[in-house]
Amino acid sequence: MLSARLLARQASRQTVRTFAAAAAPTKGPVKPPVALFGVDGNYASALYTACVKTSTLEAADKALQQLKATLAKDKKLSTIIGSPTLNAEEKSAIINEVMKAAGQDKAVKNLLQVMADNNRLGLVNGVIDKFSTLMSAHKGEIQATITSAQPLDQKTLTRLQTAISKSQFVGAGQSLKVENKVNPEIIGGLVVEVADRTIDLSISSKMAKMNKLLTDAL
Repeated sequence: MLSARLLARQASRQTVRTFAAAAAPTKGPVKPPVALFGVDGNYASALYTACVKTSTLEAADKALQQLKATLAKDKKLSTIIGSPTLNAEEKSAIINEVMKAAGQDKAVKNLLQVMADNNRLGLVNGVIDKFSTLMSAHKGEIQATITSAQPLDQKTLTRLQTAISKSQFVGAGQSLKVENKVNPEIIGGLVVEVADRTIDLSISSKMAKMNKLLTDAL
């Protein structure tokens, strides 16, 4: 556990130093809009800080989303990028390949290079998701993830979005961003995650509670 924390701090410090060398000076320190945890959170926060200094947040976000889409389509590349046995030449070749999808964004390329040097390329999807969290907070957006056993149609998503927008979870001046994830294991119903709140209305959850009641009664 201790070694994992030390590794996370080391990765974050090295990432910040690498980006800071290329970033334009600012009048004061840059603080990400929300605190993130884990090694992927450290990388995402360092990238956010570097991009604020160079006014390239939108460009980096676009590049990362393009990269995420490419990895989702190319399962082979997604598997290879996470291999811990890659040598320096192979890492460089992979970075050049994925940067074709990322549009040669300088900050993103620096990020991938530092991650490669620390054998952390396998965390790239996590870093992209964490950076999206920072961008949503930067734009005043509230992220809502609705998990269902099957894809929801647009009409249902719109109704859910309207209901959540009127709830206590979305403050004045904030906009709601809704994402539908599919997980057949919940069997039916919904799991709604808004910011740091989770509302579990899934059938699997209800079955688990029923099983516990029956077990405790026997």
